[in-house]
Amino acid sequence: MACFEMFYEQCECFRKGSHHSNAILYNILSQKDTINNNYSVGQQNCHCKVRRSVRLKNPEKTCQGASDILVKTISFMKNLPSFHQLPIKDQLALLQSSWAPLFILGLAQEGVNFDVTDVPATSMLKRILLDGQIPEASEPFDRPQPTLVGVQRLKSCLNKLWSLDLSPKEYAYLKGTILFNPDVPGLRTSQFIESLQQEAQRALHEVLAPLHPEDTGRFARILLIASTLKTITPMFITELFFRPVIGQTDLLDLLAEMLFAR
Repeated sequence: MACFEMFYEQCECFRKGSHHSNAILYNILSQKDTINNNYSVGQQNCHCKVRRSVRLKNPEKTCQGASDILVKTISFMKNLPSFHQLPIKDQLALLQSSWAPLFILGLAQEGVNFDVTDVPATSMLKRILLDGQIPEASEPFDRPQPTLVGVQRLKSCLNKLWSLDLSPKEYAYLKGTILFNPDVPGLRTSQFIESLQQEAQRALHEVLAPLHPEDTGRFARILLIASTLKTITPMFITELFFRPVIGQTDLLDLLAEMLFAR
């Protein structure tokens, strides 16, 4: 909420728009704003960085690479015997909480870079003018779109990970510390999961000694940068990389099918 309050204080586009609150078109669009409090039409039409909606510039190539990394992410979970010792519900809870940061680690490990372009902001206006109806809140158009500021945040995380120049073993143990998160709500075996996380952290710490004997602060920096991955939401990752491929399908359902497929 604080982010949006700051935006309303600073955004020049919003202040200009408020002067025309009596315009018929503005009132029509404002109705849409009240339908969806999370991501309004005004946000998509605003050209400020905070609100600029974007999409992949080369979706065919980038989505294919992202899909390959997502498959590897699920394979990483499936190949961990300790993960399969957990109850099914705990596996699903850990999957839901960790797949996005693990995917980002995969992007970093594979050195994936991507470009985005602005999303045309005229679709809503055309639909109103052509058929005179405001789309329902449940329609796909109403789904929050990736923003430029979100892309910048993701690329910042990737750059920080690349600056560490992690080895394959460091990536593997870091993924373990992220996957086995005992703080996920509703876990039945949180104590066992905590022991698995501590084991992964010990392994990560031990592998650092021969690789970086003089860098005593590397372990803390790795965990600190890894914690920033939580600022990138699963919804953002889904809409940017996978919505062009899966359409209206729920991605988490697909991931669960992949995880338990034999």
